[in-house]
Amino acid sequence: MPVEITWWGHATCTVEDSDVRVLTDPLFARRLAHLRRRRGAPPPPTAWHADVALVSHLHADHLHVPSLARLEPGTRLLVPRGALRAVAGLRRLDQLRITEVTPGDRVDVGGVVVRAVPARHDGRRLPVGRHRSPALGYVVEGEARTYFAGDTGLFETMAEEVGPVDAALLPVGGWGPYLGAGHLDAGRAAQALARLAPGSAVPVHYGTYWPIGMDAVRPHEFHAPGDEFARLAAERAPGVAVHRLGHGESVRLEGAR
Repeated sequence: MPVEITWWGHATCTVEDSDVRVLTDPLFARRLAHLRRRRGAPPPPTAWHADVALVSHLHADHLHVPSLARLEPGTRLLVPRGALRAVAGLRRLDQLRITEVTPGDRVDVGGVVVRAVPARHDGRRLPVGRHRSPALGYVVEGEARTYFAGDTGLFETMAEEVGPVDAALLPVGGWGPYLGAGHLDAGRAAQALARLAPGSAVPVHYGTYWPIGMDAVRPHEFHAPGDEFARLAAERAPGVAVHRLGHGESVRLEGAR
């Protein structure tokens, strides 16, 4: 059974594996604070359907309470440990089945297992906030092993802690002209790809949101990361098939190698 991956923009993807729909970092808004969606329509209502949704960390462009509120009642939601304490809005989503997880936890959802893995990223809700939760990645293990990195920097033990994977959804940019610590740009994402050595990769987290009024500030950081990642991946990880999707596009991959 092939695995299907759909990129909706930013870090929001649907992974369909073993008849289970997994939704990553749901963000359905046209505007979020000072950011506006510049490319691609917001995900349609069909994208709101999932058996389980995964939240990688507490930042509002990844844990977006209004988007989570659109999920169907009974949807399983995995969030980093401490998120319910840190984000009051989560506690009002009593129609969802929320489970807090930490690296090493495994959760069975239908025909797949979702495994939480470490990430290197700021785990606070706000830049000056005192509430902190561990930033996470996830590996969806079914017919294939699909790694969703969330937001992360490159770290030495990435391949060991993530484990063998068949597909990797890697962030290659951001939502502003400069990337801070704890992020992958196209070059660092290509290095991560060489370490992980999956069969396939999909670049995400670029070319969707941008600060209002800053369209002319370093626009290549908005437009170029996907193509730049594909170019560098061909040099550093030539055995990996890179699928550069447009917003709302899907790719079908074969199961585990």
